Amino acid sequence: MKTKFTIKMTLTVFMLVIILSLPLHTALAATAKEINVSVEVALERFAKEVKGANEFLKAAKGILVIPNVLQAGLIIGGEYGEGALRIGGQTVDYYNITTASLGYQIGAQRKDVVLVFMDEAALKKFRNSDNWQAGVDGTVTVMEYGAEGSIDTTKFKQPIVGFVFGQKGLMAGATIQGSKFTKLKK
Repeated sequence: MKTKFTIKMTLTVFMLVIILSLPLHTALAATAKEINVSVEVALERFAKEVKGANEFLKAAKGILVIPNVLQAGLIIGGEYGEGALRIGGQTVDYYNITTASLGYQIGAQRKDVVLVFMDEAALKKFRNSDNWQAGVDGTVTVMEYGAEGSIDTTKFKQPIVGFVFGQKGLMAGATIQGSKFTKLKK
């Protein structure tokens, strides 16, 4: 009897979260100009926080920057953010990141996500996809840059390298596996 109540309560909470989050997408939608400004700020912070970041970015075929990703969860969790894909220092497309999860989680945080495409084929596959999912449509190696915050570009042969940095808030985990990236019309 207690199990049925728990299942009903979980489904009720889940449906409530979905219903309440539908207008959230519109409320969080930023203009192209706002996204570009946020991307610039995130790239500056990335260069300051991670030693060797500039050399890494120079070697990239493309860079997807999604600043200020909001992540929250209480058993049911999710995240959302908007950013820009840059090639040769210029914005070529806009994308959002969305993730939904169910499990033991509690908290909220804001973070910046940077995907660095080191391989032209991986970048092309990403750009040609409608809903690209990390870990399914392409493997993303999430970079951990240690106590000194330094990275060495010569040791990386991965086609896509991800960085999660600038976390503010209380939520464990720095992953992008399972996140869905969708092209926006701006």
